[in-house]
Amino acid sequence: MNEKKIKEMNLAAPCGMYCGTCRHYLVLKKNLLEERGFKRGCEGCRVRNKNCTFLRKFCAKIRKREIDFCFECDEFPCEGRKRIDDIYIERYNYSFVDNLNRIKEIGVKKWLKEQEDMWKCPHCGGNLCIHDNECYDCGKPISNDK
Repeated sequence: MNEKKIKEMNLAAPCGMYCGTCRHYLVLKKNLLEERGFKRGCEGCRVRNKNCTFLRKFCAKIRKREIDFCFECDEFPCEGRKRIDDIYIERYNYSFVDNLNRIKEIGVKKWLKEQEDMWKCPHCGGNLCIHDNECYDCGKPISNDK
């Protein structure tokens, strides 16, 4: 994957996570590491040349960068993908499998725009964090009814 494509796709993780709503991305972006008790944050899966955090040790195709997204695999969704998906659906009402299917359907650029709009705070327009159920700009709580 070339440098330009990496930057364009940075917040679209191979696993289907929108990194723009992730706690580790937001604490770094908003300079809240110390305040939130983190030693380091994340710049997004792709610019750090990082594979999907959940699947890299289980999936050779992602680890070896043979595919850009899990949906490109013949085994999609695999058991590992389903297991993580079930956890996120239960905790956050958020499906990686649905996200991956949507990326496949409309393309990564349009999907990223949808996600950016979806995860904007309705109060201040800031960034919503899926893991903390709050806006990282104004601090207002959010619900996981997305």
